[in-house]
Amino acid sequence: MRVLIAPDKFAGTLTAVEAAEAIAEGWRRRAPDDELVLVPMADGGPGFCDVLHASLGGDLLAVTVSGPYGEPVPATVLVADGTAYVESAQACGLHLTPKEERDPERATTRGVGEMVLAAVDAGAKTVVVGLGGSGTNDGGAGMLSALGAVAEPGGAMDRGPRGLPDLTAVDLAPARERLAGVRLVAATDVDNPLLGLIGATSVFGPQKGVTEDRKQAVDAMLEGFAALADKKLALAKGAGAAGGLGYALLLVGATREPGIALVADAVGLPDKARAADLVITGEGAFDFSSRSGKVPSGVAAVAAEALQPCIALAGQVLIGSREMRTVGIESAYSMVELVGEEASYADPAGSLAALAERAARTWSR
Repeated sequence: MRVLIAPDKFAGTLTAVEAAEAIAEGWRRRAPDDELVLVPMADGGPGFCDVLHASLGGDLLAVTVSGPYGEPVPATVLVADGTAYVESAQACGLHLTPKEERDPERATTRGVGEMVLAAVDAGAKTVVVGLGGSGTNDGGAGMLSALGAVAEPGGAMDRGPRGLPDLTAVDLAPARERLAGVRLVAATDVDNPLLGLIGATSVFGPQKGVTEDRKQAVDAMLEGFAALADKKLALAKGAGAAGGLGYALLLVGATREPGIALVADAVGLPDKARAADLVITGEGAFDFSSRSGKVPSGVAAVAAEALQPCIALAGQVLIGSREMRTVGIESAYSMVELVGEEASYADPAGSLAALAERAARTWSR
């Protein structure tokens, strides 16, 4: 039988490419005659460019940009067939700063703007910015500043959300002119607005270090910024992605596309699913957030369209079978349940391979 293996990264332990290889290794132990097709996936967050480069080829442009606290960080921009792919987490990702050193009220997205400019300078006519895994919550103000937006007073947009209350005016025209003739796409894994109870700060702020007693104040900082830039766009789906980077991209004319759908089309996942007998996806934690915009739900939707069964392999499975099936997942298997939490973290690739071998007992012909 033909098995399509299309997992996301297992955050903190395995890249999507490594996860796909581990699943394939374990599956072959049980079913060596099965034909395995590996298609690592991403939804716009960390691994976005690696996954696309593995499938599309193209050139990797090495750049050095500003990190979340102004320090230089290395990054790469993928350019393939006139389209550039920018992984925002490379410039402002949560993984760039140790947990004890995070200060989300000071972190900036300036480096993302610098990556976009590098893509434009390389001649790209379309720039796709993957959003996800950010450690920032500045409404994309830093990115806009790097693109040429003018703030009064100067520099207020480069200091994270803490600098936003000082703003008296924002001129976006220079940034829009700098991007004239370029099609900009925001690839998001969430559809939250910028502000309010389901906005960037309230929902995602805590994982970046925004404390409960500061959420309302930080949200108010973004609200003041939106009042100067465009309050209506703050309500748009995806505006709250990556701490408001989605909002900033919309301000300069970007269209929004679900990251998983964009990647699926780019790597030809629908055609591969139609040619398969079984589709396997996976991620570190298969939970309620997996149901919308994430890789497992996106891969399961493609499998359903192709009329093929889909199963999930995960570090942990935190939802029941009923919720699973609403996503389109027939069964989900947990590394922690099979080998224990300690072994899962000590040897993630080996544990995932063992889990795949276990799943093959049931699913391989």
